[in-house]
Amino acid sequence: MHRPWLHGVLAGAAGTTALNTTTCLDMTLRGRPASTTPEQTVRRAEELIGRRTDPAGTETTKAQGRRSGLGALLGIATGIGVGLCYGALRSRLPLAPLPVMSAAAATAANAGSVAPMTALGVTDPRQWSGGSWMSDLVPHLAYGIATALVYEELEAHR
Repeated sequence: MHRPWLHGVLAGAAGTTALNTTTCLDMTLRGRPASTTPEQTVRRAEELIGRRTDPAGTETTKAQGRRSGLGALLGIATGIGVGLCYGALRSRLPLAPLPVMSAAAATAANAGSVAPMTALGVTDPRQWSGGSWMSDLVPHLAYGIATALVYEELEAHR
């Protein structure tokens, strides 16, 4: 049985690993801190829905740890979700050039992470510096390339 969505999920997981690896390498090489926008997004969501990650308070170590974990999980869910969509789309566009599909996956992953943060008022990409754009663009390109290549490899062996 052919399951392009499953191959997409697996490819998205590989793409997420590539994105996270590229981000960590950038942090290591440039000595820059991790982004706090995922945690800020969770905090903003807490405010909107009126629920805390820790009933004892918003500034507890437990609340901060949960926001950090939830922020990371949101990134993983985005990467796997985009991979699922990639598999569904790619199975319907088998002749689309691989570079185009890689760019589409990169763009979708970027939008999937930046759009909620923008909608919640956590960030405004229109205000980002060139360096900030590069710090965001390069890992997402790694995501797109890895997702496309892994999907193609899985499909080649079905």
